[in-house]
Amino acid sequence: MNAEDAKLITLARGARGRVGAEHGAAVRDDTGRTYSGADVMLPSLQLSAVQLAIAQAMAAGARGLEGVAVVAVDPRLTKADRQALHEAGGATATVILADPSGNVRDEGSA
Repeated sequence: MNAEDAKLITLARGARGRVGAEHGAAVRDDTGRTYSGADVMLPSLQLSAVQLAIAQAMAAGARGLEGVAVVAVDPRLTKADRQALHEAGGATATVILADPSGNVRDEGSA
């Protein structure tokens, strides 16, 4: 794993830990900028950690995504996460799934 992918895991772990969320996620855009987030579960707004990180990247003007990391006890990308990743220009993005300690459970592509 390269240093940039390791950074995504660190950011996802931090986002998850700050608020005690079930999932933390981080994405890297096509210029190398990174964005992280945790699950948002309000009565009127529900976003996965992945969706929040993607939304931040898109709001900042990203034109594509190179990588995504998800940290959780049972890390995974939902169908909605994968759809958002593809729509945001991340169809070939590296996907890293890691446990709360940062141990990689799976690594592949979107």
